[in-house]
Amino acid sequence: MDELVKPQWEVTDYRTFVSGITKEMLDAAKVDFATCQKQVLALLHGKILVGHGLKSDLSVLGITHPWYMIRDTAKYEPYMKIRYQDGGLWPRALKDLCKEMLNRDIQVQGRAHCPKEDAMAALDLYKCVLEPWENSMEYHWNRSITMQRHRMARQQRAVVAM
Repeated sequence: MDELVKPQWEVTDYRTFVSGITKEMLDAAKVDFATCQKQVLALLHGKILVGHGLKSDLSVLGITHPWYMIRDTAKYEPYMKIRYQDGGLWPRALKDLCKEMLNRDIQVQGRAHCPKEDAMAALDLYKCVLEPWENSMEYHWNRSITMQRHRMARQQRAVVAM
């Protein structure tokens, strides 16, 4: 989906130098927020969502998607870097991942930001590691199911013990 949406509130700074979006472009937008939200939900239903930094995108849209149907390249551990302070994992910039993994330049300085380019870059990064990522997701899914079964069994035993 590549659509401009009518703003719900007045825009005071279009940040055109970054976004490439102008007042005229948004004035011409035909889709309102509620319609966009419904279209995105319908589009995502039963599908894997691939992107980079999806938490903020989903938050702005006011929607959720099941964890097991999300492939966020910002959160994929092999793509993350280690923080020196505590050894924790830190997401890397999409621009840097694309340069390293795909030998592709995106978000080039002096050029307007293109969300479609970002989306395609995240998809290509996902494709690079599709098999190990899906194997990992299958493991986490199975573990989640097993944990749920154990939790339910514990709850049933607790009810019987009363």
